[in-house]
Amino acid sequence: MTKAELIDYMAQEAKISKEKAGIALNALIDGILEALKTDDGKVQLTGFGTFLTVHREERKGRNPGTGAEITIPAQNVVKFKPGKTLKDALED
Repeated sequence: MTKAELIDYMAQEAKISKEKAGIALNALIDGILEALKTDDGKVQLTGFGTFLTVHREERKGRNPGTGAEITIPAQNVVKFKPGKTLKDALED
């Protein structure tokens, strides 16, 4: 599902205009991004799942094309842990 399809779905289910659904979706995305930038770096949506910011240390890797050893720089990454309701819904 693309962002545009999600906006269409939200508009239809909430019986609102696509413009308002787009604004709501963008606000949700912006809120999640801002929360992930904080020291806590965690957004928990009960039943759906949790977005976490995790720091990955610098590590060694290999260039798959040449086989040469490279250094992969440290970075912050986002992980998602699905909630029980989401897991159960996907099992059916």
